[in-house]
Amino acid sequence: MSAQGLFPNLFSPFRIGPCTIPNRIVFTGHDTCLPEDGIVNDALVAYLEKRARHGTGLIVLQVSGVHESARYTSHLLMANDDACIPGYRRLVEACGQHGSVLFAQLFHPGREIMESSDGLKPVAYSASGVPQERFGVMPRGLSRARIHEIVESFAAAARRMYQAGIQGVEILASHGYLPAQFLNPQVNRRDDEYGGSFANRVRFLEEVIDAIRREVGDRMAVGLRLSCDERDEQGMGQDIAIETLHHLESRLDYASVVAGTSATLGGSVHIVPPMSYESAYLREESRSLRADLSLPLILTGRINQPHEAEEVIRSGAADLCGMTRALICDPAMPAKARRNDAEGIRACIACNQACIGHFHRGIPISCIQYPESGRELLYDDLGRAETSRRVAVIGGGPAGMKAAVVAAARGHEVTLFEAGRRLGGQANQAQLLPGRSEFGGLVTNLMEELKRADVEVATQRHVTPQTLLEEGFERVVVATGARPYTPPLELLGELPVSQAVALLDGASLPGGHVVIYDTQGDWVGVGVAELLAREGARVTLAVNGLHPGGALQSYVRDSTVARLHDLGVRVMTYARAFGVDDDSVYFYHTGGAEPMVVEGVDHLVLSCGGEPVVSPEDEDRWATLPVTLVGDCLAPRTAEEAVYDGLKAAMAL
Repeated sequence: MSAQGLFPNLFSPFRIGPCTIPNRIVFTGHDTCLPEDGIVNDALVAYLEKRARHGTGLIVLQVSGVHESARYTSHLLMANDDACIPGYRRLVEACGQHGSVLFAQLFHPGREIMESSDGLKPVAYSASGVPQERFGVMPRGLSRARIHEIVESFAAAARRMYQAGIQGVEILASHGYLPAQFLNPQVNRRDDEYGGSFANRVRFLEEVIDAIRREVGDRMAVGLRLSCDERDEQGMGQDIAIETLHHLESRLDYASVVAGTSATLGGSVHIVPPMSYESAYLREESRSLRADLSLPLILTGRINQPHEAEEVIRSGAADLCGMTRALICDPAMPAKARRNDAEGIRACIACNQACIGHFHRGIPISCIQYPESGRELLYDDLGRAETSRRVAVIGGGPAGMKAAVVAAARGHEVTLFEAGRRLGGQANQAQLLPGRSEFGGLVTNLMEELKRADVEVATQRHVTPQTLLEEGFERVVVATGARPYTPPLELLGELPVSQAVALLDGASLPGGHVVIYDTQGDWVGVGVAELLAREGARVTLAVNGLHPGGALQSYVRDSTVARLHDLGVRVMTYARAFGVDDDSVYFYHTGGAEPMVVEGVDHLVLSCGGEPVVSPEDEDRWATLPVTLVGDCLAPRTAEEAVYDGLKAAMAL
């Protein structure tokens, strides 16, 4: 059966303005932290070219600032000077050779300023001087003269894109950015021709679109990205989104629909919704949004797999589907779907750790499952090893599995040894927590890759340096993980104490008043707190940090903390445990060293990270073989580091 037979809508062409998109798969605009000095560089070209090479229909570039005041981070592209044109032309040439269509996002954040390049508090502009809650920004209301200047900067940026050969421009009015600040009556408090009535509040967008049309006419597609609902009581609801699209329909060639706002902690979760949200969760809102609307619609929001996109299009919810994280996780997803290889697709698990999580830390984009993403200049072609060797990988968690897959792909003869009954390591535990079931996809995907790489897998097998030497192995990768760490505590009574991971391994869940002591701020502490609270326990989460989930990507953290709040979980911060008695847990406040006591406790659960299974003495035992330690047995960290360790170790064999 042809791919068109399995996905008749997804792989059919579609017309947007003057452009024919070869299929309905869209790599929507997203920040990568790859550009330097505001211009296109080799890393960004390689990143986007790889998605084009494997058949992505439409690629929308990350935001391009149209005006000097649009610098909302130090990592965005800038399109406010003709010097940008050659860089954009490079992207057109790199992606266009594979048939992909390239659009650019034209951007002004208004008050949504995350950082400045020099670390000083920025000067931000908005429709009015209404403070931004999430970043603590107090903007300056725009004068009429500056409004006109910014309007013309949108037009000039569109002209530069046209000169570079880019085929369409997308005005970013989603997520509470400047055009949305004009539309939102709770942010726009103006009393001139740009404020008050809807006709006045939409005027800024009208002028931007009309100015762009004066520059490029119908030679480029002109679209609008808009939040169908900002998911905040002070944000725009669906009524304004519907009115806006109907009002501007005749001026536009398409609309791109998302949800949420950058302005608040709760609303920003929808910018990149985590795995606790179901796949394609905006499809019904999109369907109602487009009622009586003839404008072509792109829908984005956790559309991870070709069959999900096919159903969205078939049902009439949208014409094209943004599948951005799916393409970060597996750039070859379109090609695999076209050849009916659904099982071969490495499915995104919406962990948010290395995609948007990297952006929020100001480092280049990647993926915990596919660390080659964002590192195309290093790993686009894994190549073949100069000498094929017999390689033993010991430990079947994510680090060992990735090392085995890459080593086999490079031509080595690989055997993966796992002492337990199943592969997956701590990822098997992570998927047992509320809202984390998709994390098991990491294991499922790697197991499929092991099978395709013809890696021999031996479970329930313990090996020693001597047995490996006897069996002729020449290189060894050790990935045996970590054991739970127990901090030093004064035990002055009989209060039961358990490790959090033991509860996920099948131990009976404690009830009554349970204190969870979390020193890591990762998924374990907050996840076990939610699990026990849902089972009826009264939970106190004591965090040795500023807030729960401090190590988690903010959208994952904030949505989790919201659930803990709803479940009545008590949270203590700045807490370092030092002892227990029969029914109390004793803490120091790490800011001031004052004691804090939690009384009436029935059980203490420790979530304090791990310590490597392989000690320095154990490492010395392997001196007879060339050995590389990877993952938690090298240093307990996260799945991201484990998988990347596996890649690097295999490339060095």
